[in-house]
Amino acid sequence: MKIALLIPMYNEEAVLPFLWQETQAVVQKLPQETFEYIFVNDGSTDGTLAQLKTLAGQHPNVKVISLSRNFGKEAALSAGLTEAAKADAVIILDADLQDPPDLILPFVQKFKEGFDVVYGQRADRSQDSFAKRLTARCFYKFYNALASRRLPENAGDCRLLSRRAAEAVLLLPERERFMKGLFNWVGFRTTGVPFTRQKRRAGKTKWNYWQLWNFALEGLTASSTLPLRLWTYCGFLVSGFAFVYAVWVAAKKMLYGNPVSGYASLMVAILFFSGVQLISLGVIGEYLGRVFTEVKQRPLYLIDEKINC
Repeated sequence: MKIALLIPMYNEEAVLPFLWQETQAVVQKLPQETFEYIFVNDGSTDGTLAQLKTLAGQHPNVKVISLSRNFGKEAALSAGLTEAAKADAVIILDADLQDPPDLILPFVQKFKEGFDVVYGQRADRSQDSFAKRLTARCFYKFYNALASRRLPENAGDCRLLSRRAAEAVLLLPERERFMKGLFNWVGFRTTGVPFTRQKRRAGKTKWNYWQLWNFALEGLTASSTLPLRLWTYCGFLVSGFAFVYAVWVAAKKMLYGNPVSGYASLMVAILFFSGVQLISLGVIGEYLGRVFTEVKQRPLYLIDEKINC
């Protein structure tokens, strides 16, 4: 059985030696399987590509795909899946070793039991900060409340895909790719493997909270149109409230002769409804921006060079 290990890399010069050492130690425990490495260099600006070229020169089962610039992890995963689609199974690993290579063993075992998709589920995230754990929990709760297909909580990109599951993901043509949602959308027989999340072994994280927020918006708008529908309901609700309030003010004037509310109440009403309109335009704009990106039909990524492919 041929298994491809897909590892996207962006400025991971410091952690690459640890990644190679630990992954090799796990692979050697499965001598009956054939493993190949597919490293996708996502426009690194440090010595990552040079190290990958050295590994590829020493090991013919190491493939390197170097993109022309940094296109983002989702595009890098798509590039790697295209190269790995001929393997019997593809295992996606993160370069930072927070999702440990030891997961390869239970992944392969579950694959042999007949599962097409096996994902790592973070049962213990004590190594993450409180803010990161809280925001992740809120995202999964909110996403699952809106999306048509529930996303397994605390499941990252680290997972095994069978050949037919990988090919199914590659059939999805969208440019704005939320890979966890795509992996979940294709279906097939799926199971999870719990594990304890580790600290980053070396280097620095490439994600900040602003990027994570934008990534969460990407996932929500890519997986559901429910926010547009909810905002329609909100518009009806606000309009109904405004009509009732207008009737009450008119009745009060006619029955009691009270003057219409003054400057303060008028400004509050104007600012409130202006805020509602701007938020609704923002929600529409999020979806319109994604339509604009899809209409341009640009490629997901551009490849600068391939090694051993």
